[in-house]
Amino acid sequence: MATAWGPPAYRVEGVTKVYPRGKVLANDDVTFSIPQGEIFGLLGPNGAGKSTLVRQLAGLVAPTSGCIELMGHRVSGNAEIIPYLVAYMTQRPMALGDLTIEEALAVTGHLRGMSRRDARAAGRALIDEFNLGGIARRVIGKLSGGEQRLTAFCMVLTGGRPILILDEPTNDLDPGHRKQLWDRLVSLNNEQGTTIILVTHNVMEAEKVLRRVGIINCGRILAMGTASELKAQVDTRMRLEITFRQGVDEETQRRLVDASGLPAPVATGRGRYAVWVDAGLADQEIGRVISRIGFGAVEDLRVQAPTLEDVYIRL
Repeated sequence: MATAWGPPAYRVEGVTKVYPRGKVLANDDVTFSIPQGEIFGLLGPNGAGKSTLVRQLAGLVAPTSGCIELMGHRVSGNAEIIPYLVAYMTQRPMALGDLTIEEALAVTGHLRGMSRRDARAAGRALIDEFNLGGIARRVIGKLSGGEQRLTAFCMVLTGGRPILILDEPTNDLDPGHRKQLWDRLVSLNNEQGTTIILVTHNVMEAEKVLRRVGIINCGRILAMGTASELKAQVDTRMRLEITFRQGVDEETQRRLVDASGLPAPVATGRGRYAVWVDAGLADQEIGRVISRIGFGAVEDLRVQAPTLEDVYIRL
């Protein structure tokens, strides 16, 4: 990531958003800034206020109160500068759904200042990069959810805007295309210093690329910092996770976990339990599991430091 100079990409000061219908408080006195060249993530449960906040960053919704600055310019009253600086990938179905992928990419490029010839060439390059050639002449509205998301991502890349805002970009994507998307974003950031703002539920994947994270709930920022800083705020213990073999019924699983004497085990999935233990006691706890449960019923046993997902859940 290149060192950023000048004003922050975004400065958000005391932003509150109230939707009059239903008197919904979507954002409540939110303040933070995003330096140029940062990969920043907004994490939080459904209805936390993430999408409302990024829609305000993109100039699509006006705050009820507070101020948002984009590269030193107030967003309110300067809407004309936003399309030159920001490309926004929404969570909802995209515009241009009646066009083919080829047509939509060409139109997007032309609207962002490229000649028609260059826009078509850029579109073809993206189609090749993301292996969309087989569906490039199909109407977007008739594509699968994953194909539409991938097309929307290609549209965001078109025109090379210095700031990208992506709301749940990996929804409906298969593992291969998710990895390709993350790799492309990291490459853009490293090579061009592109500022990237992500809203995502895919915490474990996002942790690998995010430089800084804001955790939001009920419209308020609960915590903000690097992944390491947030993990240290929440817990310095180790996570011990036990996965039982298929065929071990739930009653037997619970009995074995109770017999292990592990402190406060939490079911984290089908046949999977986790506990948090002091780092110095991790070896002792593993020994306890082996001696009291044995390997016959256990498929996997692992110890790891807290993840960003743990922070997200526990805040």
